[in-house]
Amino acid sequence: MRSKIVAGNWKMNKTLTETEALLAELSAKLPDTDAMVMIAPTHVNLPGAVRNLVHSAIEVIAQNMHFAESGAFTGEISADMLLDIGVETVIIGHSERRAYFGETDGLLAKKVSAAVAKGMKAMFCFGEELEDRKSGNHFAVVESQLKNALFSLDAAAWDNIVLAYEPVWAIGTGETASPEQAQEMHAFIRKTIAEAYDTSVADDVSILYGGSVKPGNAAEIFSKPDVDGGLIGGASLVADDFVAIIKAI
Repeated sequence: MRSKIVAGNWKMNKTLTETEALLAELSAKLPDTDAMVMIAPTHVNLPGAVRNLVHSAIEVIAQNMHFAESGAFTGEISADMLLDIGVETVIIGHSERRAYFGETDGLLAKKVSAAVAKGMKAMFCFGEELEDRKSGNHFAVVESQLKNALFSLDAAAWDNIVLAYEPVWAIGTGETASPEQAQEMHAFIRKTIAEAYDTSVADDVSILYGGSVKPGNAAEIFSKPDVDGGLIGGASLVADDFVAIIKAI
C-alpha cells in the first residue's frame, strides 16, 4: 500500500545555524499526521540534521548521490556514506540536476540502481519542459524518462521507489499545474507502470507532485486520487508554510 509523503527539498539553502533553527521550529510545530514527512538539507548539514531529528518523526533524506561505491569522483558522495550517517532515502534526477549538471536518463538509471542495490529508497524526479507541454508531447517525454531510467528494474525493486512528477515549467516560476493537470499526468504515470509491470506495482508506488506547491493550493492538489503528496521546494524553507502543507494532506 502506497504512502502519503510530504518532502521538503531545501536545495542549496540554509547554513548550519539556519538549518538547526529551522529543524527546531519544524519539530515544535509538526502536526499529527499519517503522512511521511521528509526534509533534504544540503549535504554538509545532513549529519547534524540526523542527530537533531533522532527522536522526531521527520526523516532526513539526501538531495543527490553518485552511482559508484568509492573512487576518484571529487565532490561526490556514495550510498554507503549516506547510510553510515543514517540517511536511507535519496532524491535522484531533480530537474535542476538534469538542467545544470547534464544528468541524463542513462546516468540516472545507474544512480537509481546503485541506491536500490544498497537498500535505499530512491525518490526519482522527472517531468516535461514548457515546450513539451505546449507541443502536446508531455506524455511521451514522461513515458520516455520513466522507461529509460526505471524500467530495467525488477518488480521487487519498486518497493524502494518513490516518484516525483515535476512539470519543469512550474518550478520556481510561480506557475502551477492545475489539480486536474496533475491528476491527469499522475494517472498516466500509474497506467504506464501498470503496462510495463502490473497493476499491483503501479498501485503501490507513491507518486508525488513537485511543482510550486504552496499552502494555498496544497489541499486541492493532494485531494486528487493519484497524487500521494508533494516534493516541496521554496515553501519547505518556511516552517509555517511547510507545516500548513503537511496539514493539507
